[in-house]
Amino acid sequence: MSTFSVRRVLAVVWKDLLDLKKNRGMLWSMLALPMVVVIMPIGVVTAYVQRPDDVSLAVMAQYYEPTVKAAQAARYLVDKVLADWFVIYLVMPVFVPILISSHAVAGEKEKRTLEPLLASPITPLELVVGKSLASLIPAVSVCLLAFAVLCVGVDVAAWPLAQELVLPNGMWAFGVLVIAPLFAFFGNGIAVLISARVGDSRLAQQLSGLFVLPLVGLAAGQFGGWLKAGTTYYALIGALVLVLDVAILVAARRLFDRERLMSRWG
Repeated sequence: MSTFSVRRVLAVVWKDLLDLKKNRGMLWSMLALPMVVVIMPIGVVTAYVQRPDDVSLAVMAQYYEPTVKAAQAARYLVDKVLADWFVIYLVMPVFVPILISSHAVAGEKEKRTLEPLLASPITPLELVVGKSLASLIPAVSVCLLAFAVLCVGVDVAAWPLAQELVLPNGMWAFGVLVIAPLFAFFGNGIAVLISARVGDSRLAQQLSGLFVLPLVGLAAGQFGGWLKAGTTYYALIGALVLVLDVAILVAARRLFDRERLMSRWG
């Protein structure tokens, strides 16, 4: 049995990143969601800051927290929208790996290019690790870049009201550095497992994308006032996803067999 080779893994990563670079449609799809995730909260914060004395803001704030005073409503809502918005941000580290992995794995089946790869000295484990890294590296990079832009935009918008930097705070820093990578691993694992069962990259993306729906449900609960977001809340979600990541690793071990890969992925 061949020993695990980092060099062969990096070769797969480099190949898939070059393929991604040539796919302009995929690149634009990767950037579309981050643009929405960044622009919308900046716009909402700007609206709160420009009209801090608006009576409707006090009504909104007291809906979520009856003890909030009218003079503090705008600042409360700024903090509230940023706490709740993180669950929308988490859609990004799930969606981007799904987009890339579904194309990279099922795309090999569509183009009939997997057999030559498996006929090479590369092992199935190296192939899966390489393709996973080629998905996770761009996904995490996009998430970090989006977070940096979000911090600058929100801080500029909120400064007249807050007179301090509101981002990054402890919750967002923990979420972006710890929870978001767990979600990225989850999205990649789901895409790899589903792509191993279907032969069309679009179908793989659509089926994998269904796993984003629970996040949409959580967002609805938070914005509706039924769920209260915070560091502990998101840490519990992260712990659940960590368990799911371990389960995905166990399931993925079934793929680390050349014959099975040839029959199912070829």
